[in-house]
Amino acid sequence: QVQLVESGGGLVQAGGSLRLSCAASGRTSSLNTMGWFRQAPGKEREFVGAIAWNGATYYAGSVKGRFTVSRDNAKNTVYLQMNSLEPDDTAVYYCVATALTYSAFAQSYDYWGQGTQVTVSS
Repeated sequence: QVQLVESGGGLVQAGGSLRLSCAASGRTSSLNTMGWFRQAPGKEREFVGAIAWNGATYYAGSVKGRFTVSRDNAKNTVYLQMNSLEPDDTAVYYCVATALTYSAFAQSYDYWGQGTQVTVSS
């Protein structure tokens, strides 16, 4: 089993930045892809970005150029740097992980964190 714990959410004004962190523990040697999903009130959960073990990154079109996913394999930690935040980025952000290669589908990810709230005020 793998446990994921997020941190770094909060309230920020539009145009500001936040950095989320997610620390993995347990059977981390089994992990390949780690990433982030988000869910806004009344909306479906959506893919944000992901990073493979070899460093290849993937992003949703709505965040490309504004958000950056990175990871420190030695620390079993994945990060989400969010810049130029917009009110539409307001959501609960979930860290995810899987032994599989990249996927934008939630069902491909076996492990989920508890979520951290990001609120962007206009």
